[in-house]
Amino acid sequence: MDQARERISAAYREHGPTMWRALYSFTGDREIASDALAEAFARALRECDHVRDPAAWTWRVAFRIASAELRRRTSENTTVADEHYELEEPMPELMTALAQISPNQRLAVLLHDYADRPTSEIAETLGCSRATVHVHLSQGRRRLRALLETTDE
Repeated sequence: MDQARERISAAYREHGPTMWRALYSFTGDREIASDALAEAFARALRECDHVRDPAAWTWRVAFRIASAELRRRTSENTTVADEHYELEEPMPELMTALAQISPNQRLAVLLHDYADRPTSEIAETLGCSRATVHVHLSQGRRRLRALLETTDE
């Protein structure tokens, strides 16, 4: 048990900051990002005997938690964007562009390009095939490129 908990602690130290930034980029809300990250690692600790790869497991669970919270807030017509959090340039443009692509495209791009997760893991997180993940990546990147190029002009 102690060895399993140490693997989860090591995954948190190694992946926690990157995972939080990816969750924040996905949700646009610091609170959701923090809560999803904390809940994913808390669940990992509760299930430590059954978690073989803590990093992959917590990435998947954290994004599922964040997605569920976004759906819940959307159904309650709650604003998701956190307008008061200041980021250095050019992050505001990127955050705005990310908010304009579909949630599946945003998740695929963030997990693959930012968090360096494999397409098989992303497919499992999204509940789709690897081929569909490649479509989300292609369309999401193309849309982001178009959105970011228009803000540069």
